[in-house]
Amino acid sequence: MTPTFEDRRHFYSDNLAGTHPAVLQAIADANVGHSLAYGEDPLTAEAIARVCQLFGGDGVEAHFVFNGTAANVLCAAAVTAPFQAVLCSETSHIQWDECGAIERFVGCRVLALPSVGGKLTPDCLDNIAEGHAEPHQSKPRLLSITQVTEMGTLYTPEEVKALAAAAHDRGWLLHMDGARLANAAAFLELPPRAFTVDAGVDLLSLGLTKTGAMMAEAVVMFGEEASRSFPYVRKQGLQLASKMRFISAQFLAMLTDDLWLQLAGHANEMAQRLRVSVQDIPGVELVHPTQGNGVFVRLAPDRMRKLLAEVTFAVWDPQKGEARWMTAWDTTAADVDAFAETVRQIMTPR
Repeated sequence: MTPTFEDRRHFYSDNLAGTHPAVLQAIADANVGHSLAYGEDPLTAEAIARVCQLFGGDGVEAHFVFNGTAANVLCAAAVTAPFQAVLCSETSHIQWDECGAIERFVGCRVLALPSVGGKLTPDCLDNIAEGHAEPHQSKPRLLSITQVTEMGTLYTPEEVKALAAAAHDRGWLLHMDGARLANAAAFLELPPRAFTVDAGVDLLSLGLTKTGAMMAEAVVMFGEEASRSFPYVRKQGLQLASKMRFISAQFLAMLTDDLWLQLAGHANEMAQRLRVSVQDIPGVELVHPTQGNGVFVRLAPDRMRKLLAEVTFAVWDPQKGEARWMTAWDTTAADVDAFAETVRQIMTPR
């Protein structure tokens, strides 16, 4: 009998995982009595201070929002005029997975650049046409990169610094989509500030939802330019939570004793376990390095269909036969081993 969705082992996305018990407990603890609204409560003040301290404290601002798309859009809205442009990889969430949100709500263009393994390099910026004469073409303003990238790869601090320098030399700002920032920090074994503010990032979308929170995202800014307008941008962008203490409680729970890094590190370990378990299976071609919690593979179409009947995962590129297998904070070694065995049975039928 074909397993139901609920019975299947899910390697589709870390978004499918639940909320960590510590986060749920923190929300319950915050649900006592009354507290000031719109971020004026003590929990929010404490959580913002913790986030700012994580990135160096002085000159850092943090603002909580509901989801990652909003964080990316509001980062762009704070610094980009409608006649300007946001630059990103052609594989980025901004380009593929956010339904033109920046174009809709900021009014500017999004220009996609070719990347290798989801990563941009300073050289690719030379191909941006600045226009034959003003004011006929949109002017680049914000360069956006993703950490970990949508291809499961990541930028080293040196690579971020090179992109930041290239952007700043052109008068642009650098934004980092950090939906899986914890996975990058765990893999690099570096504090997050080492490849963000210390590397020249100007604006950061900091995500904890994929790591085990319920809905905990933030816009973190490392300069005054965006901060002057951001409170108004967030309000107009429908992202100022009235009962913000419940988002703040999640941040405090995840940052306490580096829980977010522990959970991300576990997800990374499970991805490495999966990669090792399938690398010798005939017909399974590993496509990208596994540097976060995603394993990218290429499979024959008939095997892909048979495998999808047994387990859940994302078909990443149907034309190329590429799939993405994602682990999460709650993925167990038994989950990985059972998934890998299913892959082995489907790919090497007797």
